[in-house]
Amino acid sequence: MASSYAAWLDKNGHRVKPYATNVVNRLQMNIARNDDWPQTHSATNGIGDWQMAKTSDLKIWQNYYRTLSATTNEFPVTPQPQSPAQDVLLALSKYDPTIEELREASQLPYSRFPLNYESQPPATILLPHLAALKQCGQVLQLRSIAELQNNENQKALDDVKLSLRLINSIRTEPFLICHLVRIAILQITLQPIYEGLAERKWSNEQLVDLDAELAKLDFLADYQFAVRGERALEIANIDFFRHPPQNPDFRRPRFYFIAPFFSLKQLFSNLTGNDDRDSQMNFQTLVLGFGPSGWLDQNELRIAQFETKWDLPIVDQETKTISPAKARAANDALGREIQHQTPEDLLETLLMPALGSAAIKSAYAQESVDLTRVAIALERYRLAHGVFPDSLDALAPQFMEKIPHDVIGGQPLHYRRTDDGQFVLYSVGWNETDDGGVVGETKGKVAGFEFGDWVWRYPAK
Repeated sequence: MASSYAAWLDKNGHRVKPYATNVVNRLQMNIARNDDWPQTHSATNGIGDWQMAKTSDLKIWQNYYRTLSATTNEFPVTPQPQSPAQDVLLALSKYDPTIEELREASQLPYSRFPLNYESQPPATILLPHLAALKQCGQVLQLRSIAELQNNENQKALDDVKLSLRLINSIRTEPFLICHLVRIAILQITLQPIYEGLAERKWSNEQLVDLDAELAKLDFLADYQFAVRGERALEIANIDFFRHPPQNPDFRRPRFYFIAPFFSLKQLFSNLTGNDDRDSQMNFQTLVLGFGPSGWLDQNELRIAQFETKWDLPIVDQETKTISPAKARAANDALGREIQHQTPEDLLETLLMPALGSAAIKSAYAQESVDLTRVAIALERYRLAHGVFPDSLDALAPQFMEKIPHDVIGGQPLHYRRTDDGQFVLYSVGWNETDDGGVVGETKGKVAGFEFGDWVWRYPAK
């Protein structure tokens, strides 16, 4: 883990200048050469999509690794082709030592990455481990799918559990981006679980184990934690403006005070790519820098009030639901705030993110977990009785202590058996409309979380 930071920070958490180019990041694992990334991750990359009821085709990855071996030895291959799953597992075996070390570390009850919370300004904190963790999730996804196809079901389960542990390894980091990366790794991890269920690979004991791990995830509570973290970060940035570090280049108090405004404004401009209002913001920032300190108090107060009034109530922890209407109202309220900028809300509008997208992704993440857990209970019922039940009520309490409700609206999840002996299980989704278990799609892909139902179904037999 430490190697993911060594190029940026020393052991005391201080910046390494210049960036160290001779560090080997052992946490960085790619399933493809960087130059081939766009091509390999096209619409035909071979990885299935549980949201579209598609399983994986490892022949595409087998051909990729074998073709690549003609120009590089980056991924090992055999002289003659094996099965697609065996060739994929051999190619990824270069990461076996790192994965086993991660697996051993994953047995520890807690985890913490060496984040430098004293970064100045606070928004410049480095989070280099996030991309590496997502890459680990992608390697574990492809590995576990190949292990399932190679009938190594227990190894696949171990890799899935390790991926779920990676999701929880950064749960206590109070940043919205960490929350979103966790959601991305979750969707990566659900694919092999789905394929194991679709192909009826998991045993009852393995399904019980999987359900216990998934039950630990609560993305609605994590959304609220991330919002509180963002609120703290935004106020910390304003406090940095109020008490900037000692800098001999700014001897006059007023210029010493306003310098951090311009540096942070430029930072956010670089992050967002929005330079349209630069001249206006330069003037407003200058005015804010020379104005009374009460303007800073007002910005902090408005940030705290807005996120407390609009963003946090999107999730109701008591009912375990999330409200699309409240998310839309929060986005509309933020739009009104941005339209009329004054020194009392300039930093509020500059620093506060629109959390509507995060709310949708959080809702979808929790619903995905709930659908997966119900699908696991349904498979356990099928293993015991030979068929899927007529209704979800048959699952509790033997196969599931309590059936989760739809996080959108709080009503029961929709379920029906199909003529081919399978089933359709779904939530009404972000549009709060029962579309009959139809996924919102365009050109064979999910069109977006806000369209159609959120569905768990298996490929037609």
